[in-house]
Amino acid sequence: MHLAYPAVLAALLFCVGLYGVLARRNAILVLMSVELMLNAVNLNLVAFDVWLRERLHTGQALALFTIAVAAAEIGIGLAIVLLVYRTRGSSEIDRLRDLRETDTGPDAGTGAASGADGPEEGAGVQATTDSGRQTS
Repeated sequence: MHLAYPAVLAALLFCVGLYGVLARRNAILVLMSVELMLNAVNLNLVAFDVWLRERLHTGQALALFTIAVAAAEIGIGLAIVLLVYRTRGSSEIDRLRDLRETDTGPDAGTGAASGADGPEEGAGVQATTDSGRQTS
């Protein structure tokens, strides 16, 4: 078999995965797209290992290492996505920007700690709970 067939298939898989990473809003679909990209890399590693006919089979060893890294990545990534979904109620990536903490008070950007000079409790300031929802 020619090397061009698996290389073209790997390029197509990588392009589909790249499109999925760039175009999808759901975090689980983005993780699946990353897995497609890693599988395309694995296909190239094994194809070039067979084509070069090395004694050490370096491509296959690297493919196994990539599979192990992908398994760890999907485990940690899925745990993070499930935690975000449990707290936010959505796994859309665009809504994850709300996780960033911002200072909106009068001392924003100055680095001054809020203390006696800060606004008093109940003076119209909104506090946030652990889940990120605002309460008044």
